[in-house]
Amino acid sequence: MFARVSTYRTGPETVVDHTEETVARVLAIPGCRGVYFLTSLEEGKALSVTLWETTYALAASREAASAVRADSSAEQAMQIIDVEEFEVANSGLAG
Repeated sequence: MFARVSTYRTGPETVVDHTEETVARVLAIPGCRGVYFLTSLEEGKALSVTLWETTYALAASREAASAVRADSSAEQAMQIIDVEEFEVANSGLAG
């Protein structure tokens, strides 16, 4: 599995009400396995983590994911700071 992590700068005008629509758009991209949107406990930062089946799916999703990222950050008044890609070395969730 592979991950794309996007870092955003948030501010007092940031609104995270539109995340359900954004999540649905990302999940509709072929090869997407999951999405997490994280907001800092302190104002100023947010992260999105998207999970992809293969390196091919990760690469093939770049254009569509970029469009979703640009749209949602504009709607939510966030600034895109960085976008990085990783291989998921290990994962787990407690049941």
